[in-house]
Amino acid sequence: MRPVIGVISDVKTINGQVTHGVTEKYIYAVARGAQAMPVLIPGTISAVDAAMAPERVVIDEILDLVDGIFLPGSPSNVGPHHYGDRPHDPPLPADPHRDDISLPLITAALQRGVPLFGVCRGFQEMNVAFGGTLFQKLYEQEGRFDHREDSTLDLNGQYAPVHDVALTPGGLLAGLAGAETWRVNSLHGQGVATLAPGLDVEAKAPDGTIEAFRVPNTPGFNLAIQWHPEWRFWEDKLSTGVFTAFGAAARLYAEERRGNPKLKATG
Repeated sequence: MRPVIGVISDVKTINGQVTHGVTEKYIYAVARGAQAMPVLIPGTISAVDAAMAPERVVIDEILDLVDGIFLPGSPSNVGPHHYGDRPHDPPLPADPHRDDISLPLITAALQRGVPLFGVCRGFQEMNVAFGGTLFQKLYEQEGRFDHREDSTLDLNGQYAPVHDVALTPGGLLAGLAGAETWRVNSLHGQGVATLAPGLDVEAKAPDGTIEAFRVPNTPGFNLAIQWHPEWRFWEDKLSTGVFTAFGAAARLYAEERRGNPKLKATG
């Protein structure tokens, strides 16, 4: 059996109806790149629990079902109150119902040793969940360049590699790439302001922006990447390597759970 990887859904209103969903490129990368079974995890249900975050039992039930958690990118941003900041005026796109699930799920997954991988918004969620902060408008910070995509281009142009990142020597990404630098795409308006305590930087942009990190000395695979490795991952050695490693970790976790009924029942 393929490992089951839970993919966090965005929650948005389309034609007047609340919709939970994920862009297909992320699902494809999990299914083909990680060789896993993607299962979508909805956010909190606004029509029922508009002001109630999920109880720990709900998070544990999710983790009992999956062998990995994938946090995809999104046009929305983590609510700034989660890292002690005030919303800009006008406020930037948000998704509180995704926040309600993703933030507690990240810390619980790490504690249990469930493989965890975040991309773009997922990268930012992981930093916030562990106690870090974000620049709500990275492009307005002195010394930082504009990491947003050129919206006048088609999708292939928007997702094309545009700048190098320096890979930390001895890190996971440097090992997968077999190189000290890598050319990556860039489609984000926010970024790390303060890295959460205890995290190890895996990659940095030339302007000093943190582009990838890991939580060291923890059970299980974990990785957060600011760029978009899911885009045509099969054409890029590092992107392929990242999803392959994530899938391998999920398979190992699944085998350990199936071979140990107590672990499967309790995590």
